[in-house]
Amino acid sequence: MTQAAVNQVETIVPFTAGDGLKLNLINIKNPDDITKGPIILVHGAGVRANIFRAPVDQNIVDALVQQGYDVWLENWRASIDFKPLKWTLDQAAIYDHPYAVKKILDMTGERQLKALIHCQGSTSFTMSLIAGLLPQVTTVVSNAVSLHPVVPSWSKVKLYLMLPLVKFMTDYLNPQWGIKAPTFTAKLIQAMVMLTHHECDNPVCKQVSFTYGSGCPALWSHANLNEQTHHWLNTEFAAVPMSFFAQITHCIKRGNLFSVEGNSLLPLDFTEAPPKTSARFAFCAGQNNLCFLAESQKRSYQYFSAMTANFHVLKLFPEYGHLDVFMGENAAKDTFPFIIEELNKGNPQFIEHYSERL
Repeated sequence: MTQAAVNQVETIVPFTAGDGLKLNLINIKNPDDITKGPIILVHGAGVRANIFRAPVDQNIVDALVQQGYDVWLENWRASIDFKPLKWTLDQAAIYDHPYAVKKILDMTGERQLKALIHCQGSTSFTMSLIAGLLPQVTTVVSNAVSLHPVVPSWSKVKLYLMLPLVKFMTDYLNPQWGIKAPTFTAKLIQAMVMLTHHECDNPVCKQVSFTYGSGCPALWSHANLNEQTHHWLNTEFAAVPMSFFAQITHCIKRGNLFSVEGNSLLPLDFTEAPPKTSARFAFCAGQNNLCFLAESQKRSYQYFSAMTANFHVLKLFPEYGHLDVFMGENAAKDTFPFIIEELNKGNPQFIEHYSERL
């Protein structure tokens, strides 16, 4: 436990998704210092809510609790805390995030909250917002990617050419194969990674780079991670389904988010009509992100700003990549101040609009 976590109280709160799936929220707060209301944190694919709690002097959860926030970490259906599922972003957008938000507001008695969303937690949460399924959300800090996924050229080669072949061999990819490869396919991929990735001696770190991006490493700079965090990563990545990769590949080809399951609650093309949300977005990304290029957030910022000028903001972090924005040894001084400042600014326009609707 970090010194910053000494006064924190942690509670696991189960909730049921809209399709009956059993999920949970982790509530972390200082009961004697809640001045800024609830905030939901949404993790990416093939990880879990714990990804926001890296073993550094002060992680982002510590920083938010210290600011007076009532912090809620959502373990949605992509979480490795649950049995692997062949999930899609559509399912998360319709069934997970709206029900998680409702549970938080029911538990706290509040009528609105803020959100800090990352990677596929960000894309799926953005889908919910655009579809009008999260009218209670006032302010959003989105990291890495949201409406417009843009990836490096080598990632396109892997997704367009290699993915169809891999889909015939396995329903999931799993960075844990770096430690133990239980099947022929897992052993084949493990061998391929060993031949092509020599950036460190952490087998899960190397598998993560193969699975999610184009760099060596792909999701962070080793220079930004302390030794304890680099080792901790071994427990924080596991199975991610090919159903997700199929959907994100389609979105990358089209240039923005698309739904794939035909549910009437979601548009087919998420840019076909103005977003049904009054939330203010603070888009951020590491300039060295080799999973989703920083161009992803630039395009989304430009898209939202074209409809509401001088409202949303964009911040690119030099010398940072994908996840070291949260896990970096010096992130508390390099990236957290922007995140906290934008959350603290809130959304006066939303509050006025929300009050009028009530």
